[in-house]
Amino acid sequence: MATPVDFEKVLLLSQRLQGFGFNVVSPKQDLICYVEEWKVNSPADILLLDKWPNEDITLVATNASWEGDFYLLAGAYHTVYRSYQRDDTYCSISHPWSTSSSMQMHDSQGMFWLGFRGKHHGFIRVRLQTEEVITPGETRANNQQPLWIKERENAFQVAIENLNLPLTLSVEQEKVVVSSLNGDAVLFCSWPDAFGPCQFEYNLADPFYCLVPATQLSRTLSTQCATVRAYMTGFDMKALDDFWRIQPEGTYAYRCCVHCKAEDLSTVQEVIQPSGRLYATICEFQTQELLPHGYDAWAIVGVIASENKFKVEVRLNRAPLSEADMLSWLEAVIGYPMVYSPLPAFP
Repeated sequence: MATPVDFEKVLLLSQRLQGFGFNVVSPKQDLICYVEEWKVNSPADILLLDKWPNEDITLVATNASWEGDFYLLAGAYHTVYRSYQRDDTYCSISHPWSTSSSMQMHDSQGMFWLGFRGKHHGFIRVRLQTEEVITPGETRANNQQPLWIKERENAFQVAIENLNLPLTLSVEQEKVVVSSLNGDAVLFCSWPDAFGPCQFEYNLADPFYCLVPATQLSRTLSTQCATVRAYMTGFDMKALDDFWRIQPEGTYAYRCCVHCKAEDLSTVQEVIQPSGRLYATICEFQTQELLPHGYDAWAIVGVIASENKFKVEVRLNRAPLSEADMLSWLEAVIGYPMVYSPLPAFP
């Protein structure tokens, strides 16, 4: 949506979508609201949301001008983590990394996460970000597919060499494939259906294994100053206070899931003002219900709120129409001017 509207107009949109025959969340119906970037002054601020059931509570520490040693930073978080680790706890620290080469289709700066999960579990996750997302059905980059495959392969090769992990790369059916030579490790790869962000995650029972390799990858960044984030999930207040002391100069924000009625979204938004952002899905549908001659795609209609302003977002897993026809069709469905809004690279 190009311009924000008040909450009453969001409720009217629900009625509009019902007119198309879609199953839409009603004002009195329960839904899950995702809260993000809610800046807080202490871990106890999460209690302001106790009016509603909440879960997946994660405290995120951000330091936008960090110049220290990643090994020491990660070690500090792991020391606190070991005092409170349980099967349902999670902690990770992110740091940018660089491919050290200029690319056309990808951002030369990616992100990695060093993490600890459960009682005896360590992992490193490496993500590569594209300059733009091109969904199936869009044709503007078809002739550049060999280039972005080659760039993706080269970038991951840089990461693997710096990490010195037993991983191999190959290209199969026009896709970059990462494989593990270590039978004791678990490897997860996330490749989108579209040309967009992609990542691999290397998991081991030894939580210390990836600490030195992660430090080596952090050194690929040419600038001394970096934005680092730490994510802490599943901990009580005492643990969060101890984590807070690691970077008292950082900015702290909560993200969580809140169970509420659709009509309560505006109230939740008031609680997390002025910085917090919320998202809630109100409708899902297959586009062929409206476009029988178009490509079949899934559309998710969601409500986004920040600074007491509401917008409507439509997420599509692919383009059901040609690029020239997409915007006008979405505006006819939603009833408001729409603009293209890419998702953030590193949430």
